[in-house]
Amino acid sequence: MLVAAAVCPCTPLLVPEVAAGAASELDALRAACLDAVAVLAAARPGRLVVVGAAEQPGRGPFPQGSTGSFRGFGVDRPVRLGTGDDTAGERELPLSLAVAAWLLERTAWATSPVEGLGVGEPLEPERCLTAGRELAERDERVALLVMGDGSACRSLKAPGYLDERAEAFDAGTARALAAADTGALAGIDAQLAHELKAAGRAPWQVLAGAGEGAGLRGALLYDEAPYGVGYHVAAWS
Repeated sequence: MLVAAAVCPCTPLLVPEVAAGAASELDALRAACLDAVAVLAAARPGRLVVVGAAEQPGRGPFPQGSTGSFRGFGVDRPVRLGTGDDTAGERELPLSLAVAAWLLERTAWATSPVEGLGVGEPLEPERCLTAGRELAERDERVALLVMGDGSACRSLKAPGYLDERAEAFDAGTARALAAADTGALAGIDAQLAHELKAAGRAPWQVLAGAGEGAGLRGALLYDEAPYGVGYHVAAWS
């Protein structure tokens, strides 16, 4: 059963070494993410599953101890998902899960075992919901750390340029996360999310499946669009 969830952006700019000179611009976002992870720890789950956007479908599960890096950004900053030895996994973590591993390192996560699940952007909503339901059934007390960005079309300089639909899309997502509204998350239009380059759609719908009937309450901790990309941080408990 799902007992808690935290939703954070998957942008590597959360990692100060990657953001470099612009690191201080996202201090409030980092603080909100760490607060959300603290809600997970307070719930004392028996298992934590990190769910994040992946370039390819079916990427996972990633066992505890799996490693990742930010070498693609010219940064020598390895990370590890929870504790474990170097043989825990042969595949490198997708970028979203590497960012999550960095967050968990910052909080010195030791509350429960951790594993990762990469969700491909094309995964259909119903399959996302099914995956979430299966995750929630794996332990009496499951928590999710869900990594995904909103639209990337909020300004002229955004990665996807300006799309007038983006602000309303992000506002709807923010309302759903604030209210822990699994039905609204399940109903996100996958095609629209794809057109708006919203990397969080599939992970959010995994959360929707896991949270069905759990009776959790939501709190929205951050909702801004620096650099023209929608970033949401929420905590469900």
